Amino acid sequence: MNRLCLHAANMAGAIVAFAVATLAAAPVAAANSVTDWHAIAQHAIVDVAQELPWIQTRSLAMVSGAAYDAVNAIDGRPYRPYLVAPAAQRSYSKDAAVATAAHDVLVGLLPAQRSSLDQQYDEALAAIPNNPDKAGGVAVGNQAADAMLAARENDGVDASQTWIVGTQPGQWRPTPPFMVGVSAQIGFMRTFAIPDPDLFRSPRPNALTSAQYATDFNEVKSVGAASSTTRTSDQTEAAIFWAGLRNPWWSIFDQIALARHLSVSDTARMLALLYISQHDSFIANFKAKYHWSSWRPVTAIPEAGADGNPATASDPDWTPLLPTPPVPEHPSGHAMVSATITTILALFFHTDRIAFTGYSPDTNTTRRYARFSDALTEVINARVWGGIHFRTADNQGAVEGAKLAAYVWLTRLRPTR
Repeated sequence: MNRLCLHAANMAGAIVAFAVATLAAAPVAAANSVTDWHAIAQHAIVDVAQELPWIQTRSLAMVSGAAYDAVNAIDGRPYRPYLVAPAAQRSYSKDAAVATAAHDVLVGLLPAQRSSLDQQYDEALAAIPNNPDKAGGVAVGNQAADAMLAARENDGVDASQTWIVGTQPGQWRPTPPFMVGVSAQIGFMRTFAIPDPDLFRSPRPNALTSAQYATDFNEVKSVGAASSTTRTSDQTEAAIFWAGLRNPWWSIFDQIALARHLSVSDTARMLALLYISQHDSFIANFKAKYHWSSWRPVTAIPEAGADGNPATASDPDWTPLLPTPPVPEHPSGHAMVSATITTILALFFHTDRIAFTGYSPDTNTTRRYARFSDALTEVINARVWGGIHFRTADNQGAVEGAKLAAYVWLTRLRPTR
């Protein structure tokens, strides 16, 4: 990695080291236009369009990046633009710019939802006084959205690509409950910020005959089974909490922004950094998954008789707590993306020690954390408790996700003075 990233990488490494080695939020202010449109975007992308997680982040990166460019232009470009810096006056309405940028990107991505998005946009604009500054904000938002939609055209999100399917021990093959492989093209997409996803490829999976593989195998076999007697009820809740289609991190972003009383401008920059780095983390992760093409526990445990390791034993009836994702195992995508998130947040706020809560509609529960790294620790564990990852895949994914975040932090959306 470039030496430019050394300081941030050291901080990132400390966060990951804490998370791997270890296992009452402030009052929340009123929402702002960025968090309002973040919520609108989540509903449109997840609840209505039902995009897959690694597609959701692309859409949210586009919305957030356009909103950031619009607000940053109005502020006089205190930070480097992501794509463009339209001509603007400081008096222009940031709320109008955010609403327009987000709306136009969402309509470009989800034209079938134009009617409902138009209605929400009209309501947002109606709350802003009609004057030249409102019109100026709209114009800046239009330009930022147009630039983002043009930049992501033909970026490979819909390209035809399939996973490598193997039959030998250690090689990935489709698994229940889906029995298909999906979205292999993500690893070959055009990135948002990093120059090459292979810069953040994890080391190879453990050799099947190694002691570490046996340790990982026997851990997930015990604690990750659907019928496990070694997994606690809290661990079961945590596994399900982090596995839903609506990522708990997204509500956490808004909560932290509002609890820390971030301005519209700072909220826009934070979300842009988070989503641009998140999607690049998914790209790098899927590229590594494609390269290593390793089997999941749901395959490895029933077929352990062929792995050549005397410390593993086959259980043909073993099933995991969670449905196994229809992609190869190594490295863990959730751990890698979560490490990217926690590292960006710690760098943005200059500390890892910020208390927050997360809510998941899948468990209807709220979980509390004293540090960003505490949540990362739980994600790493949760993928093992859910029976869908070996621990090494989680740990290695987290290390690469933190490195990627450090790179983005020190190369994108930096201060201009």
